[in-house]
Amino acid sequence: MDINCGGVVDGRISIAQLGDAIFKRMLECASGVPSKSEVNGYGQNEFVPWQLGVIT
Repeated sequence: MDINCGGVVDGRISIAQLGDAIFKRMLECASGVPSKSEVNGYGQNEFVPWQLGVIT
């Protein structure tokens, strides 16, 4: 995953700060910066919420 949200649970970061980080990362990816899954060659297969069957 591109963003670790665990900092909210243990109090290292606020929800507002994390929201800003998520928004910034979304803009980066929308502008062409590869996501972690793209860098590692996973493509679209590791997280597809609309997938109706088994991924082979």
